[in-house]
Amino acid sequence: MAKSSAVYKNILVIEDNHAILDVITLILQSEAYKVYGINNSTDMMSSIEQFKPDLIILDIMLPDGDGRELLKQIRSDSKIQHIAVLMISARYTSENIEHGEYVPNGFLAKPFDIDELLDKIEGILSGKQY
Repeated sequence: MAKSSAVYKNILVIEDNHAILDVITLILQSEAYKVYGINNSTDMMSSIEQFKPDLIILDIMLPDGDGRELLKQIRSDSKIQHIAVLMISARYTSENIEHGEYVPNGFLAKPFDIDELLDKIEGILSGKQY
């Protein structure tokens, strides 16, 4: 059953693990989100420019970059700083992420529950901080 805010919402997923990227993509598409996935940090800015996401799901540990630095890049750019960011990680906790200068809209530890992922996305897109 699709959530009401899913309609016409674009979500960019930046996750280097292809299996996790595929699962997140399938889950979100089944909820009527438009999803674009990439597996590296190099393509982030061009993907944001082309896809114009409402939300970015951003893995912290990428082979070619640190998600925290990418968050800083997003928050420092006046053209894209409004985009909501949900950070995900198997290694870090919300305490490691949410006490810096650049704070995501939410954090989700891997492995994650599908319902928790969808609840966080719905909440963030509704304007809540998670």
